[in-house]
Formats: sequence, C-alpha cells, structure tokens
Amino acid sequence: FHDSLKLDQEFLPQGKKYWTWKKYITKQNQVGKVIIAVGGWQPPDLVGLCEIENQNVLEGLVKYSPIKKFGYKIIHKEAPDRRGIDVGLLYLPNKFQPLVEKFFQVDFPFNHKSKTRDVLYVKGIIGKTDTIHVFINHWPSRWGGQKETEPKRMFVAKLVRSKTDSILKVNPLSNIIIMGDLNDYPDDKSLLDGMRASHDFSTIKPTEIYSLSYLLMLQNQGSHKYHGEWEILDQIMISGGLLGKKNKIYCTTKDAHIFRKDYLLEKDEKHTGMMPYRTYIGYR
Repeated sequence: FHDSLKLDQEFLPQGKKYWTWKKYITKQNQVGKVIIAVGGWQPPDLVGLCEIENQNVLEGLVKYSPIKKFGYKIIHKEAPDRRGIDVGLLYLPNKFQPLVEKFFQVDFPFNHKSKTRDVLYVKGIIGKTDTIHVFINHWPSRWGGQKETEPKRMFVAKLVRSKTDSILKVNPLSNIIIMGDLNDYPDDKSLLDGMRASHDFSTIKPTEIYSLSYLLMLQNQGSHKYHGEWEILDQIMISGGLLGKKNKIYCTTKDAHIFRKDYLLEKDEKHTGMMPYRTYIGYR
C-alpha cells in the first residue's frame, strides 16, 4: 500500500520490484517460521527487527504468521526515514515487562536534510529476574560510497555510545544489548572509534562494550555474502556486566550465533559454497 509521505514506489504492485500481496504473505510466513526456528523449543523472549515498513506489517506478523499463538507484543514508531524504513521490537509479555521506551531521532549536524532510522531503546525486566537495556539499530547505508557515508554511521555510533555511557554511569553493572544492521563491519571505524566496542576479552570490565560479532568474524562467519566473501553487517554487542557469571542473567563469548539452516541458503553459482536465499537479487 502506498504511503504518500514516503518513497515506497519500488515495492508496490506496479513498482520496479512488482511487490504483490502474495509475495508479502509468503515473506510474512517465512519470517514467522524463522523466528520460531531460532528459538528452538521456546520462542525468543525478544526479537529485534530492521527494515520494518510500518505498524501494519508487524501486526500482520504477530497476528497471522506462524508466531500468532505466542502473543507477541509490539514496540514500534514511524521514523523520519524517507523510504519509510523503521526498527521495531517484539516481546513476550509473560517473559519481558517494558519499563521505558524511547526512540532517539538522529539529526546530523552536518546535514540536517538527511534523515535516517531512529535508534530504539527499551528498558525492562527480563524473566522476572533482572533489568536489561536493549538498543535496536539500523545505521545509515553505504549507498554513495563507504568512505563518503562513514561520518553518518560514526555520528550514530557516538550517539548510541553516549546513551550506554549514561546508563553505565548510574549503574556500572547494567545489562546492555546493542543489536541491528549497522552497515559497517566489527573492525570498521564507527565500531572501533565511535562505539568504542572492545575486541579484548582477556580482561572483562563491566563498563566496557564488547563486540560478540567480532568473534564470529574471526571464525569467518557472516550474515551476508559479498563478492564470494561472508561478512557481518548485522551485529550484537553487550556490556561487560553481562559477561559476569555471578550476574542474575549473563552470557558467554560463545552465546552469539548466526542462524544458518539449509532452507535459508542456496548454492552460490558465481562463487563457491552457499549464499543466503534472499527475497531479491537485483530485480529477480
């Protein structure tokens, strides 16, 4: 459906991608199936989502896809992104109780006309056990060149880091998860200098932010394939407090995974091995 305030023409039935109702329902069901599969026997307590067009698609996902029986609730807000792309959070109300919801709008001081996705921040009680802080991101794309667009991602990285620093100043042992499509790699400038995400797991400091995705990158894992190489743009970072095993809730350096099942892959005809089974490759 066309939103007259957004540049969404490409994904309309008459647009370049010929995005039809049938294709949409197929996508909705496939996303629902993957969410169930990721959780294994138990559906995930929290699901962070990027590339959300509007509230309607989230309503469709929780009400009509295979996850409908779980009763997921939605946190979402329309962002100023010109294409109408947002971020959102699904949560199981019996497992997670939101206390604070904020959408941090990104206003570039060097380009006020450029608009991008908000950063979604949610604070809540997980498993009736402890407080957790979640940041869901979709940083500016590389469209126009990686170097040319890097200042935008650097700005958002510093914004997110300032928010986490504020939380850690109040409570150095805070449990923080930062996730999303960052459009940069774990060893790029925006992560190293902007987020100051640490790659040193030899000594864990509660007030540091650690990149679990960096460890996956060292194992040559990836969430997408570019010119035959697996790479990671979709990332997870956590506060050092979450790596403390004496915590009520904690994780280890082995607890970040890239969900990689056969039905999510297809043969890479151009290069070797497998590649993601994508909705579109170009206009196909």
